[in-house]
Amino acid sequence: MSHTLVASLRSCGRSALVLATVLLLVPSSTYAFQEEEFGPVVRAYLGYLKNEQEVVDDRASRREVSAAYYRHNSNRIRALRQIAVRIARETQNDYLPELEAVSRNELRLLFEQPPRVETLRVGEVVRHTFRFLGVVRSGETFYVFARLDPYEQTEMREGNVKPPGEQASDGRAVTRTRRATVP
Repeated sequence: MSHTLVASLRSCGRSALVLATVLLLVPSSTYAFQEEEFGPVVRAYLGYLKNEQEVVDDRASRREVSAAYYRHNSNRIRALRQIAVRIARETQNDYLPELEAVSRNELRLLFEQPPRVETLRVGEVVRHTFRFLGVVRSGETFYVFARLDPYEQTEMREGNVKPPGEQASDGRAVTRTRRATVP
């Protein structure tokens, strides 16, 4: 065998091993079991994430992307799935905001002048556009944000919404009610 053929086989073997390892970590039966507990909107989002992972897997299998790109995007998809499931379980509502998961180096994708991640508080609204949902460690650290809908953005800019944790005059916590989607 030639030296280049041996090197190609080794490279393919490593890629196949990485792909097989990732696929073993998240068996497909896990998706079906968890998705049954959610409504159609949340199931659709989880299906979208599953399709995104299949696209990344396909591109990796054809060696169109680097191993680092594959890992990063697989970790991001896993982080988005984790936060979506958490929101759906906590709210018991078939609604998810538009979610964004970015690493520290990617904060400029969302913000012209990125906030200091050390100072972010869960529930804090950043630049009248995103609510910080928290940190998810999924192979690497991702900062997860929910994009405010246009009505929330307008309310925030006009000062009609108090920051999370503030109290109304009767002592109750101030929160904005979510619109429930009807299937």
